[in-house]
Amino acid sequence: MKHLRLSSRITGRLAVDEIPEDKNCQLPRMDGFPDCMGKLKWMNSMWKSDPCYSSYGVNGSLCSFIVYLSEIESWCPLLSGRVARPAVKTLKVKDNFEGLHRSLVNKTQFSWIQQRIKSMEEIWVEAGRSLSQKYNLTERRAKQILVHPGVITNEADLKIAENAFSGGPLGELVQWSDLISTLHILGHNLHLSASEGSLKDTSDKLFTLIAQTTFFHEFTVLKTSWTDYRCIIRVLDSFGTEPDFNHAVWASNHDLKCPFGGLSLIPMQFYTMFPHTPDNTFLGFVVQHQLSSEEHEQLESTKRQNQALVYGKRATFWQGKEAYLDIIHKYLDIHGTVDDSALIPDYVKNHGIVKGTEVQRLLRQSKLFVGLSFPYEGPAPLEALANGCAFLNPRLEPPQSSLNSKFFKGKPNTREVTSQHPYAEAIGEPYVWMVDMNNQTDVERAITSILNHNIEPYLPYEFTCEGMLQRVNVLIEKQDFCSAAPSWPPLSALRVLKAEAGVSCKKVCQRAGLVCEPAFFPHLNNDKNLASYNVDCQTSEFSDKYIVLPAYNSSSKQCLFQQDPLLFSCVRSDQSLVRICPCRDYIKDQIALCKECI
Repeated sequence: MKHLRLSSRITGRLAVDEIPEDKNCQLPRMDGFPDCMGKLKWMNSMWKSDPCYSSYGVNGSLCSFIVYLSEIESWCPLLSGRVARPAVKTLKVKDNFEGLHRSLVNKTQFSWIQQRIKSMEEIWVEAGRSLSQKYNLTERRAKQILVHPGVITNEADLKIAENAFSGGPLGELVQWSDLISTLHILGHNLHLSASEGSLKDTSDKLFTLIAQTTFFHEFTVLKTSWTDYRCIIRVLDSFGTEPDFNHAVWASNHDLKCPFGGLSLIPMQFYTMFPHTPDNTFLGFVVQHQLSSEEHEQLESTKRQNQALVYGKRATFWQGKEAYLDIIHKYLDIHGTVDDSALIPDYVKNHGIVKGTEVQRLLRQSKLFVGLSFPYEGPAPLEALANGCAFLNPRLEPPQSSLNSKFFKGKPNTREVTSQHPYAEAIGEPYVWMVDMNNQTDVERAITSILNHNIEPYLPYEFTCEGMLQRVNVLIEKQDFCSAAPSWPPLSALRVLKAEAGVSCKKVCQRAGLVCEPAFFPHLNNDKNLASYNVDCQTSEFSDKYIVLPAYNSSSKQCLFQQDPLLFSCVRSDQSLVRICPCRDYIKDQIALCKECI
């Protein structure tokens, strides 16, 4: 048994005789808890940084540190004679935003985020009530969650927060505000950070969210204790990070270096805006289609007009699209919300940069929401569908990717974007109509068809407040990257398919109405388990030279298994190998969750 004086020497300033209760406190052996001493040092310096610690009995004594780090968190072994506390599971869904608004006071970087949160308070509270009636949400434990939207920090100097009220990009701010609202309603303890300095106090937090676009700024702050909490980090990443770009050594050896790659996290720690790739986790956002009672009354009398609203706040997005817009103008009056009327056609009625409620009013008046091929993959087309307005979605020929597009260059993936909005593309007619902007016949066919349809408002459940609450709650409760043997999703959801040579697991699962589930790759990564799925491995070999493993060579009947778990990939294929693919089902309009996941 290690005695306290040994630990006091390790923890620095803390002396045995400073606090009486420590004199009779003997520390257990630290075998199996390699991070315990580091956590003790941190607690010794930082326990006063958050009132949360004192609420759990931390008082500056070494014993109180050990009790907290062994019974509230799991970094250290239990003290002799103590019994692990049963998990406190009385967390309730919140019915107001008072505490959150207090924490946002005087945080100017959060101004637009707070405005959106306020505009949707009533809807979030009702969604929380609705979800609580369907599921038991009290059997949970509140987590300490640090939320650090790096894109709005002064250090990042991206001016996103400053430009949000004058036509700047809002996609990431929408996602951050909806994530903050979700975590608050679910009842967790939020710590909002808007500077790199505040990241120095993160090593106690159970869940940390930062932004991919500024990750390397934060990494310089975090790196001193990176190994302590890399497994609790989640990185918001709008367009996705594929495993070969994420793996630092692989990316370097295969010339895949880019500004946002090489982090060597587990690929599912990257949280995306849309379900781009199953290698990452789909976080999503909320489409603001539901209105407060006051807004609903204001818009109730809005009638559908013979008009189209164009998707594009920057006048530069309209340049070179005049012939396309002329065709649409033959059938419909055209409206816009553009920053410069002088640079758009004279027949456009421009409303300028307007608030979200005014955009919804325009969408409810319009029959058509017109895509201009850019911006890519934003929230607005889904907002149009939710307001009963069809979306004209331009095809991209050739498909755009980091290999041929200035916009996507430097992004850590080679995903091909086949239209302005691939997620909407999958929804299809009568809500979404694909067009070649340079083909008059194609454009006119779509417009006449749209005018002959009366569509009802449509929004997938995963983009509603309740859908996001359900998804994030399950991810927080079940998704664990710190355990060596993850148990979620449940193995009972696994469906094993073989992909012919040259076909990715993503594609073969999609063809079967399933999705590729990378959490199941480790289970398939040995010959014993593959045998139960009728894969006959006469010989086998582990390798880190491929990114398509586990796979099967049908001519030699050799199985190849993945030596490096960070190289498991749903999206890659190889012409010489048959991939062994882990697929799962999913809940309709909630693709992140399998039917047994909730």
